[in-house]
Amino acid sequence: MGRSDLERLSKEELIELVLRLQRPQKTSRTSSKPPATDRKQRRDQAKPGGAKPGHDGHSRAMSPDVDRLVDHQPDHCPCCRTRLATDLPTETVSEHDTIELPAIKPWIERHRRLAVRCPSCGTRVVAPVPAAAKGTPFGPRIHAMATYLKTFQALSYERLQSAFADLFGLTVSQGGLMNLLRRAQRTFAAERDRAIVALRQARVIASDETGVRIEGCNAYHWVFRCAEAVVHHASPTRGAVVVRTMMDGHRPEVWCSDRYSAQQGHADAHQTCLAHLSRDVAYADEASDDVLPSRLKLWLHRAFALAQEVTTLAASTLARKRRALERSLDDILAAPTACDLARALQSKVRRARDQLLTFTHWPGLVEATNNACERALRPAVIQRKVTNGYRAMWAAEGEADIRTVVDTARLGLGTNAFKTILQTVSA
Repeated sequence: MGRSDLERLSKEELIELVLRLQRPQKTSRTSSKPPATDRKQRRDQAKPGGAKPGHDGHSRAMSPDVDRLVDHQPDHCPCCRTRLATDLPTETVSEHDTIELPAIKPWIERHRRLAVRCPSCGTRVVAPVPAAAKGTPFGPRIHAMATYLKTFQALSYERLQSAFADLFGLTVSQGGLMNLLRRAQRTFAAERDRAIVALRQARVIASDETGVRIEGCNAYHWVFRCAEAVVHHASPTRGAVVVRTMMDGHRPEVWCSDRYSAQQGHADAHQTCLAHLSRDVAYADEASDDVLPSRLKLWLHRAFALAQEVTTLAASTLARKRRALERSLDDILAAPTACDLARALQSKVRRARDQLLTFTHWPGLVEATNNACERALRPAVIQRKVTNGYRAMWAAEGEADIRTVVDTARLGLGTNAFKTILQTVSA
């Protein structure tokens, strides 16, 4: 905006412009911006690194699985120089582990078709084509490793090709890696369908989405979460049609999400994510001199405290605390304010008034925040930043299926991403 543009502004417009410029910039604490975008503190004002005074030190735990045990026993007494027999009783003084990775190289099994001449009739008999010659030469573990590195470590095809060559001594072209990944992705369809079936039977569902690039266009990566399943879905649209298609007519009792309109109205009750609201309140409290954002901030602290103890309270106690929070919120929303930020915040809270304490009606079933969905989306955000999106829709859809199966398996105990991938592609 140049000088001539400023001269045409009215006094009220100039005042509004100055007030906007005086507002602090949004940070990860006061908005949904990632922490990496925050300005770093000056070095002389930054907190020192390392352990803080009084911190108890920790060391690596001993491994429960030992491949080789080496005992070190003294052979003579340092006092009298007597030789000590090896069959004397011993006691363990200390234990120390050394850890190393074995050298990894491809294990190659070659199948040869042989022919023999029948000694009776002289016919040349050729062995049938083995099953190993009819499909890909790469086994399930190679498929699982490529899928894990591409999906969960966000390696590009070029870096994935280098990783196979440098770490495993295996040469694979980028086209071969693409075909390998497409074959592996198809094996996740059955488990994905089971996760969707579980989602369409859930009483409580949470959802969220984030932007991605697919085939050079803006698209979206959705996640739907319930107690039994986590479903990822790639879509070219952010509209409510994605939710309706995924639910296929199912209407749960409670839906948890942010205040985006496309995620509203899909259940009998709704829980608005209090973490999203808390960031808006934090920004208003920082940028405004009005007391109303501070009052909302204190109210949210009380709501979060109630969410932490909601499963331990008696029904009567929980109802009493809920009513106290409702009365307090009504007073805050009715309070007059001359601050534009505070009024905008009041309007946001007023629109979500009946969705803020839904978790108190379903203690233990409904969370006060949608943080679980945000954590499930985080790897997709990292993938977007590292690779700048997907070249083809099949890649985005296949990766969504993989994340669906892995994240659903993680709801149980004793699983990890690579183990789940290997079990799926080996089935």
